[in-house]
Amino acid sequence: MASTGVGLRIQGDDNLQSMLVGTVMRKVKSRTWKKQRYFKLQDDYMTIWYKSKKAGNTHSTFSVSDLEAIRDGHQSEVLLSIADEFPADRCFTLVFRGRRGNLDLVAESAEEAQSWIKGMRMLIENLENMGEREKLDQWIGDWFRKADKNNDGRMNFKEVQDLLKMMNVDMNEHHAHRLFTMADKSQSGMLEDDEFVLFYKMLTQREDVLRVFQVYSVDGQKLFQSDLEDFLREEQLDGNDIQQHAKQLIERYEPSDTAKLLNAMTFDGFLMYLGSAEGSIFNPQWRGVFQDMSQPLCHYFISSSHNTYLMEDQLRGQSSVEGYIRALSRGCRCVEVDCWDGANGEPIVYHGHTFTSKILFKDVVNAVGNYAFKVSEYPVILSIENHCSVEQQRVMAQHLNHILGDKLLKGTLEGKAPIRLPSPEDLKGKILLKAKKIGGLEESLNGMVEDPQTGEVSDEDEVAEINEDNLHRESICRRIKRSTQHLSKELSDCVVYCKSVQFSNFKHSRIHSKFYEVASFTESKARKHLREAGTDFVHHNSRQLTRVYPSGLRTDSSNFNPQEMWNVGCQIVALNFQTAGEGMDLNDGLFGQNGSCGYVLKPSFMREIKGGFDPETPQQRDCYQPAVLTIQVISGQQLPKVNIKEDSIVDPLVRVEIHGVPMDQAKQETRYIDNNGFNPVWYDTLRFTIHTPELAMVRFVVEDYDKTSKNDFVGQYTLPLSCMQQGYRHIHLFSKDGTRIPPSSLFVHVRITQLE
Repeated sequence: MASTGVGLRIQGDDNLQSMLVGTVMRKVKSRTWKKQRYFKLQDDYMTIWYKSKKAGNTHSTFSVSDLEAIRDGHQSEVLLSIADEFPADRCFTLVFRGRRGNLDLVAESAEEAQSWIKGMRMLIENLENMGEREKLDQWIGDWFRKADKNNDGRMNFKEVQDLLKMMNVDMNEHHAHRLFTMADKSQSGMLEDDEFVLFYKMLTQREDVLRVFQVYSVDGQKLFQSDLEDFLREEQLDGNDIQQHAKQLIERYEPSDTAKLLNAMTFDGFLMYLGSAEGSIFNPQWRGVFQDMSQPLCHYFISSSHNTYLMEDQLRGQSSVEGYIRALSRGCRCVEVDCWDGANGEPIVYHGHTFTSKILFKDVVNAVGNYAFKVSEYPVILSIENHCSVEQQRVMAQHLNHILGDKLLKGTLEGKAPIRLPSPEDLKGKILLKAKKIGGLEESLNGMVEDPQTGEVSDEDEVAEINEDNLHRESICRRIKRSTQHLSKELSDCVVYCKSVQFSNFKHSRIHSKFYEVASFTESKARKHLREAGTDFVHHNSRQLTRVYPSGLRTDSSNFNPQEMWNVGCQIVALNFQTAGEGMDLNDGLFGQNGSCGYVLKPSFMREIKGGFDPETPQQRDCYQPAVLTIQVISGQQLPKVNIKEDSIVDPLVRVEIHGVPMDQAKQETRYIDNNGFNPVWYDTLRFTIHTPELAMVRFVVEDYDKTSKNDFVGQYTLPLSCMQQGYRHIHLFSKDGTRIPPSSLFVHVRITQLE
């Protein structure tokens, strides 16, 4: 079981062979912390093991599946800080999934660095290209290695009992021993490779899926193509060419060549299909870019980050260029840059008036230039909060022009005054600045703007916003008047389609505001407007962009629920990407569709200038068609342990939450199952009436029930209702951090019907 799931091509690779032998490299945490560690690829081709020469037997490991990417050269702040000491060809960075810190390494030679870079990339690619059968074998191999404490390649009964606890299984000794004896074909009192596979399969027998299989199977052994077609038609509500689809599924997932010759699918193949991306709850048709990308920018929800430079909280947290790289790598299309005067004439970025650390503006621009279009080709908006002097604003403009070059949008697309915002398609590969501007777009085009003029300071001054709700109108006016500052013409000229303006009221905007003007609101201000004038807010957002950001009182960088802002069509709903939780789960869920490109087209009733949609009264809109969502939560598979105590087993329950317009906000729970995180079974049915299906998000949360204290979080999955597949589906769970936790899943049955 040494290299389960690893192809022969990979095993013979020279780079991997040298990784198996191992290498001494420097692990770098800062300019002053550089320590030698011995790194080695384990025989499973999945685990990297490393230890200090001095630390005795203590060592660390991580899995290749934990890695998102390998960056070569000086592509992290830490490695940039030692660039004068170690050349780029010896340096590389391992980037982990989720919010885990990077691992910066320096090899002894350029050849060794290349060997590890190429080898690691090959292993990551191999993992991504694995079929369902190989993934299953990989998981089995992982469990075998975890259980085989004495590394003799075999497992005794004591090791099996320990394994069951690790796997979240509460099984009595008698039953465990019976399975062990049945699997021990050689009667040696030990389980070896194939015997362990048999034991694992007996342990993971899916009675719930077998029940479904047997309903459609004539002989209980296989589904002929016509049986599979019946299943796809009646249960999965497959609307495509069902005959062709059934044929493809047999070809793709059936492991038995004999069954394939009969045009049939065995239970193993059926299980493989239901566990695959095609059998998951998210419709694969909506994974790639499928929406019309030629509408004005204001017709899209835009994935947006707040305080992008922060890695932690906003009082003492670390500022880092890595924040921008991570946000852009997750498809974020609007990042925030909080600019202040720095030493030596160089503008800096940090959270003003706090103890957060500082980074150079030019380093931020470099990172944006390098990473803006790696995962999405659609435009990136730099939301500038400008606190700089005119002199340093000029430096900002120089850096933007010099570093970004043609990527920076410097003028209107046609060179003449447009009448509406361009589309994401029009702006592919472009970086837009959102900031204060001297005069309007029309004056800029006519060359009417004089040299240095004054403009107001950015209205997103969040320190001032903290007390804003308590101020009277007159004092607000005084505050704004008091906070005017000079704007540099050079920086102003970099602003084209996103001019930051102060918001007055919706009536004023309807008459006076221009399509390229962007108002920003704190969450509390936005909430006040959406409750008092929801229809006006939707109308406003059908013709221009709005940015909403978290209250300055959220010093822990927590997030508000973005759904209520999406309900009125706010496009730039800025969240703290560095903070895991419900807000980011919803954001990841909404933007997981349409190629994860960071743009999602708003429903048609929110794009119409003459539309009258009010999220408070959805039943009054034209084409009102409510839906009923029925979810039967059937079972869970291999849920992760949440309590580090070895003998602790999860008591799981599933909560289904609907996030949408106020009438649709709802949550329901299943029962909890005592002491079974391995294969709990519920068969509990939950029903929801949904008045605005187009805006509804569905969040599945698994928790460990605790009658004396708050339940512990186990896993979650969030997706738009519009992206759900019906029928029998698996839901592959994510950790609190937003990373996959294979093989943890839920098995459900989904029906969406019209409300009669």
